[in-house]
Amino acid sequence: MEITVKMTVNGKAVSVNVDPRTLLVQVIRENLHLTGTHVGCDTAQCGACTVHMNGRAVKACSMLAVQAQGAEITTIEGLASGDTLHPMQEAFRDCHALQCGFCTPGMVMSAVQLLNDNPHPTDEQIREGLEGNICRCTGYHNIVRAVRQVADQA
Repeated sequence: MEITVKMTVNGKAVSVNVDPRTLLVQVIRENLHLTGTHVGCDTAQCGACTVHMNGRAVKACSMLAVQAQGAEITTIEGLASGDTLHPMQEAFRDCHALQCGFCTPGMVMSAVQLLNDNPHPTDEQIREGLEGNICRCTGYHNIVRAVRQVADQA
């Protein structure tokens, strides 16, 4: 039995028929073909699947698609405005806050949420705010620098 889930993704109304057990991350990647949202651990530990739902960062691998019924979803693809990157995306690029790039979309989405909640965090608060995201390459120093750069511009 399939269920129709209607939501808005990156400003566009979508309707998908899914098995009730389908995860939100599966709909985003497989049905909507938005592959910037990554599946890393399937246990909500790594944060690679982080998207915004109704303005809050959530881990899409731990949510059923039916839980997003009627929701506003923003993925990493929806963060930029056309060809203009979001300031956080620019900061990650400028500060070399990525290496392999696998964690980057989720890290950026979490960092945006962090600054929405606390526009002027300390470096310790930035590290604490990104605890739900794992990067296996960078050592986090440049990620903190990128978030700090955006916070300092505000």
